[in-house]
Amino acid sequence: MKVAVEVIEATDLLPKEGRGASNPFVEIRFNNESQRTQTRFNTLSPTWSETFFFSVPESSLLENLTVTASVLHEREKGRSQFMGQVVLSGSSLGPTISSSIQWFPLEKRFFFSRVRGELCLKAYFLDDEDEYITNNTSQKKEHENNKKDTEHVKIKKQDPETRVFHAVPAGGDKKKAAPSPSGKGGGATSAQPDYNLIDTSPSIPALTREHVNSKISSTYDLVEVMQYLFVYVVKARDLPTKDITGFLDPYVEVKLGNFTGITKFLEKNNNPVWGQVFAFSQHQMQADSFEVIVKDKDVLLDDYVGRVKVNLTDVPHRTAPDGPMAPVWHRLEYKDGSKLRHGEVNFAVWFGTQADEKFPDAWQSDAHDVSYRGMINTKSKVYFLPRMAYLRISVLEAQDLVPIDKSKPLNATLKVQYGQQSRKTKPAGSVNPAWKEDILFVACPPFKDLLIITVEDSGQSLGRLFVPLSSVARNDQGKKIPPKWYNLLKPDATIDEVKKEERFSSKIHLKITLDTGYHVIEESMQYSSDFQPASKKIQKSAIGLLELGILSARNLSGAKAPYCVARYGPKWARTRTLLNTNSPRWNEQYTWEVFDPCTVITVAVFENCHISDKGSSDKKIGKVRIRISTLQTDRVYTHFYPLLTLQPSGLKKNGELHLAVRFTCTAWVNMLLQYSRTLLPKMHYSQPISIMQQDQLRSRAVALVTERLGNAEPPLRKEVVDYILEVPSHMWSMRKSKANFYRVTSLMSSLSSIGKWINNILNWKNTFTTLLVHVLFITLVFFPELILPTIFLYLFAVGLFNYRFKPNRPPHLDPRLSQADMAHQDELDEEFDTFPTSKNMDTVRFRYDRLRTVVGRIQTVAGDIATQGERFNALLSWRDPRATRLFIIFSLLLAVVVYVTPFQLVALLVGLYILRHPKFRSKSPSPSFNFYKRLPSRSDMLL
Repeated sequence: MKVAVEVIEATDLLPKEGRGASNPFVEIRFNNESQRTQTRFNTLSPTWSETFFFSVPESSLLENLTVTASVLHEREKGRSQFMGQVVLSGSSLGPTISSSIQWFPLEKRFFFSRVRGELCLKAYFLDDEDEYITNNTSQKKEHENNKKDTEHVKIKKQDPETRVFHAVPAGGDKKKAAPSPSGKGGGATSAQPDYNLIDTSPSIPALTREHVNSKISSTYDLVEVMQYLFVYVVKARDLPTKDITGFLDPYVEVKLGNFTGITKFLEKNNNPVWGQVFAFSQHQMQADSFEVIVKDKDVLLDDYVGRVKVNLTDVPHRTAPDGPMAPVWHRLEYKDGSKLRHGEVNFAVWFGTQADEKFPDAWQSDAHDVSYRGMINTKSKVYFLPRMAYLRISVLEAQDLVPIDKSKPLNATLKVQYGQQSRKTKPAGSVNPAWKEDILFVACPPFKDLLIITVEDSGQSLGRLFVPLSSVARNDQGKKIPPKWYNLLKPDATIDEVKKEERFSSKIHLKITLDTGYHVIEESMQYSSDFQPASKKIQKSAIGLLELGILSARNLSGAKAPYCVARYGPKWARTRTLLNTNSPRWNEQYTWEVFDPCTVITVAVFENCHISDKGSSDKKIGKVRIRISTLQTDRVYTHFYPLLTLQPSGLKKNGELHLAVRFTCTAWVNMLLQYSRTLLPKMHYSQPISIMQQDQLRSRAVALVTERLGNAEPPLRKEVVDYILEVPSHMWSMRKSKANFYRVTSLMSSLSSIGKWINNILNWKNTFTTLLVHVLFITLVFFPELILPTIFLYLFAVGLFNYRFKPNRPPHLDPRLSQADMAHQDELDEEFDTFPTSKNMDTVRFRYDRLRTVVGRIQTVAGDIATQGERFNALLSWRDPRATRLFIIFSLLLAVVVYVTPFQLVALLVGLYILRHPKFRSKSPSPSFNFYKRLPSRSDMLL
C-alpha cells in the first residue's frame, strides 16, 4: 500500500523578511520519510500541483500514522523558516484517487508561531503506485474540474454558509474527517463520516460585523434574526348584538393570507377581554394587509360581527428592548368597508423579532391548523425547579409503648411516611425499643406535606405522630442538632386531633432535620449540570454565563413536529414546536448562570406527539452534551452536532442539530479556585450517604422532577425527563462493558508507550538519545536538588508543546468510543430488554453463558492482579520461609552497603547498571524477577 499526497496550491500566506512576499515550498512527512516540492519565489499564493508517494509498511498501521504538510519559506544558504502546517490522520485518508481536493487552514507548530493562510491538498491511499499511473490519464479532466472547484471555493471564502476543514492533530484526535454539508468539495472518505461535528459560520450577530451595532446583538446575538408580525388582541367593547338575549359569544380571527389565528370565545360577553398575541413569520406573509375579524360563536354557523383591515405598510417596527406598543381602539367595519354604528376592538400591531417579550406566549403561524388545546403544547417555555433537600429522620428509641395484645411479645417497628415515600425500621422486641436508624427522604419546596410517623406491631398501629416540615430545623452546615421527645397520639388519631393536643402516654425520641447542605443528585455524576446545595446561605457565587443559541436542525428522520429541550442546573428550556418540517429553524437563545466549570449542558430533540388530543409519548430524536470546562472563554462555537440514537436495530443518525455556544467568565479568580474545591458540598464528605441510599434517593428525586415538570404548562413529560437525566443508565449492557474496557486499554497504551521508550533507551536503539539520558542521569545524581525542578519543568514543556494539538471543537457523543457502531444485534437486543427479562428461556440461557464467558476473563485478570499483590506481601510474611530468609538477609546486607557507601555513588552505579549496553545483558530474566515470580500467593488455597 502507498499513500499519495497531491500538493496543489496555497493562498494568503504570511510575508517573510519584510519584502511583502515569500519563497514558499511544502515539505511532506510520513512514517519517518520526507519529500518536498519546488520553491515558488516572491509569491503569497503559490501553485505546485505536485504528487508524492509514501510506502505504508502494513495496512493496519495506517490509522496510527499521520501526514504532516509543512509550508516553509526558503531563506539564503539553504535555510528555511516555518510558515504553517497541516496534520492529517491516516484514518481520514480515502481509499481512491477520486477523493476531492480540500482546503485546510494552516496551524501553528509552537505557541508563539505566526501563521496565516490556507493549503490545498488531496490525500488518499492506493494499493500500488501503478494505480495512480494507470488512472492518471483518465483523471486529467477531473483534475481540471477540481481546479475549478478550488477556485470556486476560494471565491466563496467569505460566504456565511457552512464551511468544513478536515485537519486533525497529529496523534491526537483520530476521528474520521467530517463531510462537507453542502456536498461540494467533499473531504476524504471515511467509514463513519456522518458522526462528526461540522464547522459552520452562520449569520448571527456575534459573528457578523454588520450586526455589531444593532440593539439585538446585546441580548440575542447567538441566533439569526427572524422578523415577525405581532398582533396583540386585547379586548372589545359595545359590540352590536343580533340575538334576542342581547348577548354575544364573541371571538376574534386574525387573518393574514392563508393563515388564520383564532382567540378563545367568551360566552355572553359584549365587552370581552382576550389578551392574546399572534405572531406571523415574515417568510409566510402572502398578502399586503391583514384583518381582525370579530365573530359570534353559534351552533351551526358563526355570525359575522365586524372587521378591521390594516395595511402592512402602516405597521411600525419595534426592536427590543424598546417599550411595548400601546393598543389602539379601532371602529369595526362591514365587509364593504362602511363603519358600524357602534362596536370597537382594541389591539396593537408591530413588526418585531424573536427577542420580543411577547414572542414566547404568542400564537405561531406555523400552528395555524392546530386546535387551541393542542397549541399550548407547541409554545416555548422556561422551567425553574426549586432546589430539593434531604429530609433526615434519626429514629432513636421509644418509651412506654402499649401493646394491643398483651399476651404476645411486642415486635415494634416504626413507619415513616412523607408524601409518596415510605420506609420502615427493623423490628425491636421491647416496650422501650431502641432502633438507632437514619431514614432519608427527598423533599421539594414548598414543603407542604406532613411527616407521618407510626409505631406498629405486626401491622397494627400503636401510636401516631404528625410533624409539619415548617417546624423542622434546617441544617446546612452539618451541625449537631439535639433530638426531641415527641408524644404519640392515639392509634386512630387524625390530623385534626393535632390541634386539640390530645396526648397519649407513649413517647418517641427522634431527631428530624431538613439537611439543606447536600446537593440532591437526580442525574448521573459523569455529566451533572449542577453541584450547588439546597441552602442559599452556602451557595457559591456565579463565575460566568453560559449562552446557548438553538439555531436549527436538518434532515431529522421521521420528524414532523420537532422541538428542543435544554437542561442546565435547575433551569430547563423548551423551544417552540415547528410543524410540518424536518429542517426546523428555531433561532431561540437561552442564558444560564455558571457556578462550576466542570458541569455539562444537555440539549435533546424530540418529536411532539401531543399536538392532537390523542397523543402518545414524545419520540426521542437525539441529544448533545457539552462540558463547560472544554470551552474557551468568550469564544462562539457554531457546529452541526449529529443526533444519534441507539435502537435495537443498531445505531441510527436522525439528523443534525445546529447550536451556537458561548461561555463568558465574570470571575476569573473564583473560577480558578473552583478547581481546588470539593466537587460536591462539604456535607457530602462530613456526613456521607451510602451508595445504596443514593440510588434510592435519586430515583425519588427523578420522580419529583417528573411530577413538577409534568404539572407545568406546557408539560415536560416523563419520557423527556428520563431521556435527559439518563434514568436507565445503570442497567447492564455488554456494549458499555466493552466501551469501558477499551477506555482502560487506551489509558494503558500511554503507559505502554512510556515502557517502549524506556526499553529503547535500555537497548540503545538511538545512541544519541541514550547518551543524553546518561548525561541527564549523572547530572541529577550529583545535583539531586535539580530532580524536582527538572520533573516539573518537563511537565511544563510537554504541556506547552501539546498546546498546538488542543482540540478546537467541543466534545460530542462518539459512537466509536461508545462501541455503538460495532455492537452485535443480540447485544443491542439485550440492552433494550425489559427488567425482568421478557425473552424466552433459550435466549436467556445463551446470554447467561455469554456473560459467564466475559466475566470469566475479568475474573482471570482480577486473579492475576491479586496474585502479584500477594507475592509482594509474601516477602515478609514467612509463607515461604526460605524466600523470606533470603530477602531479609539481602535487605540487611544492602542496608550496610548503602550506609557505608555514599548515596550518590550507589545511585550512579545502579543507574549505569540499568542503562548498560545490550552486549552486557542476558536474554534471560534477571535474578530479582525470577525470585519474585517464585514467591507464593494464595491462589493455591482457592477451591
